[in-house]
Amino acid sequence: MTTPKTMGSFKFSRARAIRATLLALLVALGACSRRSGQKPADGADSASSAAALEPPPPSKAAPSPRYAAVPATSADDVLTYHNNAARTGLDPNETLLTPAGVNSSSFGKLFSDSVDGFVYAQPLYVAGVAIPGKGRRNVVYVATENNTIYAFDADSAGVPLWQAHLGTPVPSSAFACGQIVPRVGITATPVIDLPSGTLYVEAMVQRPAPHGPSYAQQLHALDLATGAEKLGGPATLAGSVPGKGAGSKGGRVAFNAFLHLDRPGLALSNGVIYMAFGSHCDLDNYHGWVLAYGAAHLRFRAAFNVTPNGSQGAIWQTGDAPAVDSAGHVYVLTGNGTFDAGAGGLDYGDSFLKLGLAGNALRPLDFFTPHNQQALNDEDLDVGSGGPILLPPLAGSSRRLVVGAGKEGVLYVVDRNHMGGFRRGSDSQIVGEIRNAMAPVFSTPADWNGRLYVGSVSKPIEAFAVTGAGLSPAPVSQSPNSFDYPGATPSVSSNGAKDGIVWALDTSGYVAGGSAVLHAYDADNLARQLYASPAHGAGGPGVKFTTPTIAHGRVYFGTQNSLEVYGLRKP
Repeated sequence: MTTPKTMGSFKFSRARAIRATLLALLVALGACSRRSGQKPADGADSASSAAALEPPPPSKAAPSPRYAAVPATSADDVLTYHNNAARTGLDPNETLLTPAGVNSSSFGKLFSDSVDGFVYAQPLYVAGVAIPGKGRRNVVYVATENNTIYAFDADSAGVPLWQAHLGTPVPSSAFACGQIVPRVGITATPVIDLPSGTLYVEAMVQRPAPHGPSYAQQLHALDLATGAEKLGGPATLAGSVPGKGAGSKGGRVAFNAFLHLDRPGLALSNGVIYMAFGSHCDLDNYHGWVLAYGAAHLRFRAAFNVTPNGSQGAIWQTGDAPAVDSAGHVYVLTGNGTFDAGAGGLDYGDSFLKLGLAGNALRPLDFFTPHNQQALNDEDLDVGSGGPILLPPLAGSSRRLVVGAGKEGVLYVVDRNHMGGFRRGSDSQIVGEIRNAMAPVFSTPADWNGRLYVGSVSKPIEAFAVTGAGLSPAPVSQSPNSFDYPGATPSVSSNGAKDGIVWALDTSGYVAGGSAVLHAYDADNLARQLYASPAHGAGGPGVKFTTPTIAHGRVYFGTQNSLEVYGLRKP
């Protein structure tokens, strides 16, 4: 979307009146066309505005009118991890980037913007945000492990339109864990609610205390146009559930802010923010958690613990946010941990979970656990090292599929309506599984036009055909190059059912500070590589598990110290 030109001044009062009338009409039309903050799964209606579902308490002051400059609807917006609640990674409205136009001659790096820390979160994009004193801008939002949120002009390099620091991050040395270095702050991709003009972001903070530092996980609601804190935030996260598992006291297990990491992106559905947690490395007494908070008031709604009577069961999904279907059901994959749900218990290590929120209770509605769960647990082969994707409905089939894979490299295809539970000896109760086709998976697939694109470790990006019977047993095309650890989470841009491009980042050099390398492939035939950025020096140093954002002819991704922006070069 281009930035509207400012209307010239008029000499006569009659002209001024006409201009005022026209502007009023434009504002009214824009208000009518605003849409919800998260694209729905399954072609459902957009999620209702948080404010409409949960009015804020009377004691909270309304935001200043100048903070409420909500942009009109744009097909370019990327408001949540992997583009939508189904986590398909698809931008179906890209008309500028085509297989014919993306090549080394016409496409490449345009500019970069410096940031103050590692960027694990996927950049988000909103077109036409009214920035006070700066007019309407297309904005890309970037979050760092230094607990800073940046709002950058998406179309040109420069200083941030605004930035907000959300507290002191925690040094990695506090955990004796080197998975995220040198500090832990904002890891999860934020989520944006467009009708209210709010960006929700979760940050881990360290605070001084008389006997050493204390730690907290906090949910913030920031104004899209200014970065100002809203809704009386931040909210300090807490929750507990009945149980006798690791860390329990008096028959309850409480959420421990220090032990847990919010790696999965945030999800927004029906006025509720969902946040999922795993651990820092495998520090003792951790569990997998899902916390639900009201988006309109930042108040606690519900908590779910994966292993209330045992331990572990982290939800990390390599950064993939919980998936949400059109009915508001939440889907997560869990890691190694205790499991007894097959015998009627409450522990769900190494499982696919379907959760439902009713009142203040968040409970499992269905699940699938592989038959070899105990072996997976014993050998550290988490099912939940990858993230779930909800496939769109297929013509002539009543099945609604969720697909995911983990460290064993098995791609599971599960019917969300009948997930199958646990069966000893085989997984014959699910739609299907693909073994031996892939290596360990630390990524989330992408979907377009009846193809599922998967990036596993030391393998090419592979495309599997999607049918009413499930997936093709072998890939129908694959990229000419492989991706070393951690593999890649692909994204797809297209103009509807044509001009599909698969985008993927090679971040395998991240440990030594090697550049992130951007790849583009013809989505109809992955063997045709359209573009690859230089392996050295062009991009900033890569960050593992990151995925690119495609919007309005540009490709955005974060590095250890920058936002990188690629697009079509001017002739």
